[in-house]
Amino acid sequence: MASGPGLPVSLRTRLRGVATAGSRRLRSTTYLRKWLVLGVLVGVIAGLGALVFYDALNLATHLLLHDLGGYQPPTPTGEGALAGSSHFTRPWAIPLVVGLGGLLSGLIVFNFAPEAEGHGTDAAIAAVHDNPRGVRARAVVVKILASAITIGSGGSGGREGPTAQISAGFGSFLARVLNLEPSDGRILVSIGIGSGIGSIFGAPLGGALLSAEILYRDDIEVDAIVPGIIAAVIGYTVFAAVFGFAPLFGFASGSYQFLHPLALLWYAIIGVMGGLIGLLYAKVFYATAGLFSGLSVARPLKPALGGVLVGLIALGLPGVLGTGYGWIQKSLGAQLLGLPLWVVLALPAAKILTTSLSIGSGGSGGIFGPGMVIGAFTGASVWRLLEPIAPDIPHSPAPFVIVGMMACFGGISRAPLAVMLMTAEMTGSLAVLAPAMVAVGLSTLIVRRADDTIYRSQLANRDDSPAHRLQAGMPLLGSITVAEAMSAPRVVLDARNGAAEAAAKLQRDNLPGAPVVDENGVFIGTVSTRALRDAAPTPASEESLDAHQGTDVGRLADPTAPTVLEADRLSSALESLMNAGTNWIPVLDADRRVAGILSISAVVRGYRAGLTAGLSQVSRISPRAVALDVRVSSRSPTVGLALGRLGLPPGTIVMTLQRDADQLLPRGSTIVEAEDGLGILTREEDLERVRRLFSPTTETSPR
Repeated sequence: MASGPGLPVSLRTRLRGVATAGSRRLRSTTYLRKWLVLGVLVGVIAGLGALVFYDALNLATHLLLHDLGGYQPPTPTGEGALAGSSHFTRPWAIPLVVGLGGLLSGLIVFNFAPEAEGHGTDAAIAAVHDNPRGVRARAVVVKILASAITIGSGGSGGREGPTAQISAGFGSFLARVLNLEPSDGRILVSIGIGSGIGSIFGAPLGGALLSAEILYRDDIEVDAIVPGIIAAVIGYTVFAAVFGFAPLFGFASGSYQFLHPLALLWYAIIGVMGGLIGLLYAKVFYATAGLFSGLSVARPLKPALGGVLVGLIALGLPGVLGTGYGWIQKSLGAQLLGLPLWVVLALPAAKILTTSLSIGSGGSGGIFGPGMVIGAFTGASVWRLLEPIAPDIPHSPAPFVIVGMMACFGGISRAPLAVMLMTAEMTGSLAVLAPAMVAVGLSTLIVRRADDTIYRSQLANRDDSPAHRLQAGMPLLGSITVAEAMSAPRVVLDARNGAAEAAAKLQRDNLPGAPVVDENGVFIGTVSTRALRDAAPTPASEESLDAHQGTDVGRLADPTAPTVLEADRLSSALESLMNAGTNWIPVLDADRRVAGILSISAVVRGYRAGLTAGLSQVSRISPRAVALDVRVSSRSPTVGLALGRLGLPPGTIVMTLQRDADQLLPRGSTIVEAEDGLGILTREEDLERVRRLFSPTTETSPR
């Protein structure tokens, strides 16, 4: 927990005591109780965060787009069903207002929290994989303000990104203050993503599944499903208790029933189109982002330039302004026939371009919502083109529009099941799920073949996840506690120490950083030597030294720094160490006091000790078993061959494979590389044969 310079000492002490007691209780309780408590907490914040952002966005839209721009965008059924302005009363003002929104958003983001740039969902996914404790509260606040201004001024973006980041940020905060294990932190942030998006869209079931599906391109995080259901239901209930429980777009499909098998052909066409347009969305978005990142202008000016271009496009196609959800509502009914055909056909491409200009330029907002608009008008385009000539076409465009939403974004988001369910919930249209499965399946196959995604922070599968890879590659660490491997801390800084004094102390001991404790000895964060030097440069005089001593270490401590408890296993601690970005992390006791320091070298020593113990046990079970350490030479004939093709004697097992700093899980298909370290177990009579296999250019030594 941060030092909180504005809080009284007694209150800070009490809050840290509550957090410590909560951490102790959650670590010792059952799985169901733990996630019931944590899921409810995340869900409440998801619902409240959705309420706050919804109101902020409505206020910004009224002040900027309506009052300054003279334009009222249409709204969906669940938000009042406003028809919107039929024309621009001040067309000259629209590009200026959208550009002003981009400028204000850029100034806020790049001055206070640059990580809030772009779409928040991708940042939250990255936090799950890289450092679930590292989402700053400041970034969440900045995201709310910047996104409300960007979208409220007419910038093309979705409101799900900010709400996802709010609840994901709170999940990160809980993981931090309760000192939860990294695996629990990952789940907290992931269910924050799903519950935030599910709340703002009124789609709890889809949101719960999204928590598990959005992290990977071709996999699912099963552990997040149950906690995700709890959080999503609570978040939806909190939000809907204020704004109503009706679907966002009403019961759009009406009395539609899937009765004609021939209709599957038309839905297949939507699926193919959805996949291709989804790929176009991702390509254009990231190409535009790359173009703007290369512009040699001040960063806050980039979203302003993007906003002006969006405003100019909007003069011809007003549907690109803001979220565009009201235009989805228009496409679901007879109003679609009132739109010129060229508008229906052009809107998907225009929305792709304007979203890329608004968010890819550095503005703030989501890309999920625009994906819904793009998909809706993709389906509407297919319906308008086929309706006059094809048999068995529904009389209403709603089924095509709904399936278009599912297919387009379900494929390119690599979360087809979640998006399909969310769209069905938003439109009250479970009847379209059967034909939608054909469309979404084809869209997903097309996108998967291209190996692309709109969320670039997604990993391919759990095997690519650093956390899962560590668990699979170094299973022996689960048998060793942190207390067995840690070392005593050389320096522990008091939050009341001056920065100059602390920097001098760390420099004398040649340390990269140190843990920081409060006046009661309770851990509050870590501080690096570089941060101390920056805050307290070498003074020119004794008077300036006194001034620099006034900068206390507590203000510089990073409360998001990963920590572990001395009772944790090294398997969990290693993940925290990888998330830290340094070669050390503090070890805390049950009362959040610094008990030691855990370094990478200590983990390696612990692993080798566990490996040696494990092999010794095997040797005792089989007296004729011998263990070898093998370091593969760059001249070894085994380099480039798969382990399964090395010609090892029967019964010989490659137990471990270390490559640089990574411990890999040996498989028959694993290719041997130079400098790999192999741990091999073989029979005593085969020892010389194994030696000859790797000799004379590979050194081996028996254990």
